[in-house]
Amino acid sequence: MANEITPTPEALREALDLSAEILEDIELNRVSLWTVALKSSRLARLLNHYEAQEVFQHEASGYPGTPAGFAPHTWDLLVMAGRTFTETDPKSKQPREVAFKESIEELECQIETCKIRLQAARDPDVSVSSANPQQFVASPDGNVMERHGLQAQIATASRRLASRREFFYQYVSRRHYELKFSGVAEDVFSAVRQLVDRNIGELIPGAIQKFASVYDNLRSTNPEDWSNAAHSCRRILQDLADAVFPPQSDDRITPAGDTIKLGAENYINRLVCFVEDKGKSDRFVRLVGSHLGFLGDRLDAVFQATQKGSHATLTREEANRYVVYTYMLVGDILCLWRE
Repeated sequence: MANEITPTPEALREALDLSAEILEDIELNRVSLWTVALKSSRLARLLNHYEAQEVFQHEASGYPGTPAGFAPHTWDLLVMAGRTFTETDPKSKQPREVAFKESIEELECQIETCKIRLQAARDPDVSVSSANPQQFVASPDGNVMERHGLQAQIATASRRLASRREFFYQYVSRRHYELKFSGVAEDVFSAVRQLVDRNIGELIPGAIQKFASVYDNLRSTNPEDWSNAAHSCRRILQDLADAVFPPQSDDRITPAGDTIKLGAENYINRLVCFVEDKGKSDRFVRLVGSHLGFLGDRLDAVFQATQKGSHATLTREEANRYVVYTYMLVGDILCLWRE
């Protein structure tokens, strides 16, 4: 979906409850499909899925079209909704892409109307066979072709309605499990955040203010503020390195003979050395060291781009991830520091 804005926590919680309700509506068939379409539109609105919201509104009210065809945007929505199919052009005999534009209510009315007409199209003259009294003989003027046509219309409309039900179910179920997973992730992150917030002030008194600045920047709609959030994460890691492993003039030589700089600007190296010195598990040391190297490289790249007067290409989602990574790494280092 294009041009979406991250929903508020309140909207996400409401969306989770609504998605569960819609799934039950579909599975238990307790409301009309038209109502499901409107509820799905509300779900999309809560999640800021603007194109999906527009699709669901058209599912309930119909897609605008003309005898000449559909506008490009409407066609894109029809494709998104799975309403397009291939048929043979009666004139050119070549395959062409077409779409059905009827609303859910129109499809349901088609079915009901065809059923009524089907009842009216029963053979008017039915006689009993003289040779076999139990055998009925339809008169030659029976409405066989009309009944076949009506049955075909009912079958087509029914298939299209079934595809609408499946379309709604797939969208809602996917959003539901995404929201449930994000809730679990949020709970896990909240536990880490509480650990960090309880202990970071003792080690780095100014970190609380820096994290507060990070939150304000993430809520902004200005991309420059998202970069500023990354800068704050970098300063927090620098302050943390100064506190647990102050700058040293002597380099560290690895068993492989490599030189590790431990100066004031080498804050990631110093944090890695701290983890190596305090960590009791080689696997833990490698994992944290790898994460520190990745995050440090990216934060330094954003910082250097800003220093050169250019704007680093940083999305809100990237900034969010860097904040989460920073919290996780700070939490790991704090645990080692308190041991």
